[in-house]
Amino acid sequence: MKRFLVFLICLFALGSHVFAQGALATKKITVGVTMPTAAAGYMAGANWWAKKAIGDWEKKDPNVKFLFRTAGDVTKQAADIEDLIVQGVNGLVIFPCDSSITPVVEKAYAKGIYIVMMDRGITKPAYDVYLSNDDEAYARNAVEWICKNMDYKGNMVLIEGVPCVVTEIRTRTTRAIVAKYPGIKILDCQPGYWNKEKALAIMENYLQKYPNITAVYTADDDMLEGCLQAYKESGRKDIKIMFGGAASKNMVKRIMANDPLVRADTTYPPDCVATAVSLSVEGLRGQAFPGFYQKKLPIRIVLNSEMVTRENAKSYYFPDSVF
Repeated sequence: MKRFLVFLICLFALGSHVFAQGALATKKITVGVTMPTAAAGYMAGANWWAKKAIGDWEKKDPNVKFLFRTAGDVTKQAADIEDLIVQGVNGLVIFPCDSSITPVVEKAYAKGIYIVMMDRGITKPAYDVYLSNDDEAYARNAVEWICKNMDYKGNMVLIEGVPCVVTEIRTRTTRAIVAKYPGIKILDCQPGYWNKEKALAIMENYLQKYPNITAVYTADDDMLEGCLQAYKESGRKDIKIMFGGAASKNMVKRIMANDPLVRADTTYPPDCVATAVSLSVEGLRGQAFPGFYQKKLPIRIVLNSEMVTRENAKSYYFPDSVF
């Protein structure tokens, strides 16, 4: 009799668990996705992946609805988030224009909205999951490669992205690496806002200001496009290395072609946005990673950054990619 009662209790518990999971799976949820306008190659790729993930989820789960917004600046993005809060979204996937978006994200988080924060980050931990690429390794691997191929001597110029957590990590890491090698000097560092035209103008200024530059590091392939154009138009021949970041198909193609200026890159996959979209649904559904004993998703998820060189560039070349 006791064994039969235990069996019934276990069966009831299992049934309750299955019912709870089923209830989670059928609950209607709405997720807002907000990110910068596709003004440059990388963000065009990121927007494409966001839309793909949204389409995939809406096909397989009729109980999930997405509201997609893009913004050209942080003021518009803050207004979009305010509007999404009013519309009653259950979750938000946020790829910030810059980290000054923090106050409105705090407001959403305080209301119990499930937040998946991305990439550029915010200055306070107002999120449930923060998905980022490994920006420290992204810069460290690149700058160590640059220094080695400069023979640990010469002059370097930097171009940063927008003011945000990501930029601060990359620049701090870059300066720490260069500081190890007394023969290398950083001549200048200015923000190019991950924009080709802004980087082109900065590079033109660098070329007029500094008669001897050995290497250029932008940590971004869109800005590197601008630097390459400025350098070509200048007619100068002194620069030995130009290094971007994110492994765009144009830069990977240059590496494959044995371009003397662009010989390596680091990965920063734009499909991370698609992963963030999935994490928002899984988090709201109360799901965790298979094999995890913890019942919630990790609060920090860091994606690997890999070096791309002539030896492995072919495996990173996707000619049909939008980036």
